[in-house]
Amino acid sequence: MSASAPKVGFVSLGCPKALVDSEQIITQLRAEGYDISPSYNDADLVVVNTCGFIDSAVQESLDAIGEALAENGKVIVTGCLGSKGDGDFVRDIHPKVLAVTGAHARDEVMSHVHNHLPKPHDPFIDLVPPAGVKLTPQHYAYLKISEGCNHRCSFCIIPSMRGDLDSRPIHDVLREAENLAKAGVKELLVISQDTSAYGVDVKYKTGFHNGRPVKTRMTELCQELGKLGIWTRLHYVYPYPSVDEVIPLMAEGTLLPYLDIPFQHANQRILKLMKRPANAENVLRRLEKWRSICPDIAIRSTFIVGFPGETEAEFNELLDFLDEAQLDRVGCFTYSPVEGATANDLPDHIDPELAEERKARFMERQAAISAAKLQAKIGREFTVLVDEVVEEGAVARTYADAPEIDGQVFIDAPQAGVKAGDFIKVRITDADEYDLWADQIA
Repeated sequence: MSASAPKVGFVSLGCPKALVDSEQIITQLRAEGYDISPSYNDADLVVVNTCGFIDSAVQESLDAIGEALAENGKVIVTGCLGSKGDGDFVRDIHPKVLAVTGAHARDEVMSHVHNHLPKPHDPFIDLVPPAGVKLTPQHYAYLKISEGCNHRCSFCIIPSMRGDLDSRPIHDVLREAENLAKAGVKELLVISQDTSAYGVDVKYKTGFHNGRPVKTRMTELCQELGKLGIWTRLHYVYPYPSVDEVIPLMAEGTLLPYLDIPFQHANQRILKLMKRPANAENVLRRLEKWRSICPDIAIRSTFIVGFPGETEAEFNELLDFLDEAQLDRVGCFTYSPVEGATANDLPDHIDPELAEERKARFMERQAAISAAKLQAKIGREFTVLVDEVVEEGAVARTYADAPEIDGQVFIDAPQAGVKAGDFIKVRITDADEYDLWADQIA
């Protein structure tokens, strides 16, 4: 790239879905000849991809916009926060921004970039690899299969920001997955707002990949991804009956035996107030069934405590559910009133201090469960994926651990030549509540 190429700074905030949006914008920028600047000072303008889901994320996004304006002065805002008030929410606080778009708006962002920083040359010149530009390490990548969501959970405003379910054509998804595998990616993390609903909006229409008919549906997608010979991990899966179909794929090794299912609560009244499609007794029965088919399956979930009206008895019911469900990885959030969420209108909001106290009790209960599960792995052998090699040794993950949100495996003395992206075999030697320690074996 010549020294005269225009430079764009980029700040990416929010969830993995937003990260994929950032990757798509950066890929287009590079394809059109723009350089990506690592600093405000060297950039000709800055794009800030925002999050607007909870209050702390809104503030982080507003602070990032303010910092970019102070350090650079020319800022285009995109992402979920940009959807609030058709952009007026951001403009009212930061009137000097050049433009504001909503989420998943690559073409609109590029149009604004062109207006303020003309593109340097013909966009058809190939300056990027087929897999595009990724913001993750080279050995794993997020594969976004759809946008939006048809659910109307009372605590969530994602549909108002990203719209209803919009499934990507299956041939596009599989082509991207193949390109990522060819580029050296060893793990695909399948993401969306609702992975198990993939294809519902297009009535599971049949597409074509490499000349073969393939249904636009989660099960068929997983079958095809399993042919790539790399790890495939499912995130953001609602517990629909169709999820049962992918468990045998996990048992046979086509998919990683890992499911990320946000149960959110266990009490039926609270779930109804949340407008969540779940029932605790049904969940427990299905967990038992899944484990009978695939004994090593790892279940990750997230929960909300302190939801409006949650009683002490209902919270204790959630703790009892943890004891029965024996989930492998769990995250917990206190309820946060998000502007525009219908749950804000519910009565009997919980005092924030009480909500935090419940969160602490919840995590203490789950920590004991997690510790016992990891202790049971001592002495067992696993294939792990190395994330990094540092002076102290190697840091890796088992099939049961997604990057950044789950646990890690620390290897004190890896063999010479081990590097990030390698699959190696280890024997577990120690464990705590969340992480494992291991020795590499031949």
